Amino acid sequence: EMTFSVHLFLCSTGSHDTMTYCLDKNSAVSGNESKLVKFLNKCMPCIVHPIIMKWSTTQALTVTEQLEAGVRYLDFRIAHKASDPSTNLYFVHMVYTTVTVQDILWEVLRWLETHPQEVVILACRNFDGLTKKLHCRLIACIKEIFQCKLCPRNVSMRSFFSPFFLRMIYYANLHPTVWRRELNLIVMSVELWDNINAMLSSFCSPQRNILMCHLLIFISEKFFVAGINLTENLRYILLHPFGSLKKMTLQSLPCLKIWIKQQYPGPKKECINIVAGDFIGNDDFVKDVIDLNTKI
Repeated sequence: EMTFSVHLFLCSTGSHDTMTYCLDKNSAVSGNESKLVKFLNKCMPCIVHPIIMKWSTTQALTVTEQLEAGVRYLDFRIAHKASDPSTNLYFVHMVYTTVTVQDILWEVLRWLETHPQEVVILACRNFDGLTKKLHCRLIACIKEIFQCKLCPRNVSMRSFFSPFFLRMIYYANLHPTVWRRELNLIVMSVELWDNINAMLSSFCSPQRNILMCHLLIFISEKFFVAGINLTENLRYILLHPFGSLKKMTLQSLPCLKIWIKQQYPGPKKECINIVAGDFIGNDDFVKDVIDLNTKI
């Protein structure tokens, strides 16, 4: 039976804002947020901060649990805390996480070492508050931790869709002794991967016209990532003071499920390869995405 490794290059699952399961309740608001949000949080922290936490959290499972559930694309929003004298980097989504980037990279490495036949993509972005020196430090840290597991930047994503490559992976899964332990991590960043562009399209949920479901599509030689994360606005939050992103997402899963089942995997322009969503582990999201491969 083919494992998730094969599915990665056809159609596999990603998690949107992977690290929001460990947001720090005592964290200051990110320096990248609007002045209005910062002002309201400063004036009424007991009221505003819990609301920020509810609408910033997109995942409940840890990184390891997400990988075990079938996620092969991790969305890392990296930042340096304002006024932090240390060089520690954290993840961010309105507020910062309790864990550092370095700790999570080691956690991903440990999982890869126990799953040598799997391939994982790290999408590193945002880089809020990172100076050039801190950015170089991040790149050096990634290279030091993963070493030979990193896929070289000169390898074309197009080659991953070739029939020869897919047959090679399939054969390796049938005969694990021939699988190489290297090259099972791809890091998407300007320094570690060439020619990454982004496109943003959207569609409205028929259940809630106010909601917009953004499809964030990364293109690297016909490699597509669609993020089906629902995005709320300030007006919606104010009208739903007892709501949360999780509640909104779970209510919209039937609509998103229909959209997923209408997609096709593959290297063509109208196809997708990774579908990233919120609250992985709920519903049959992972199964629905992987089942798209039966269309090939």
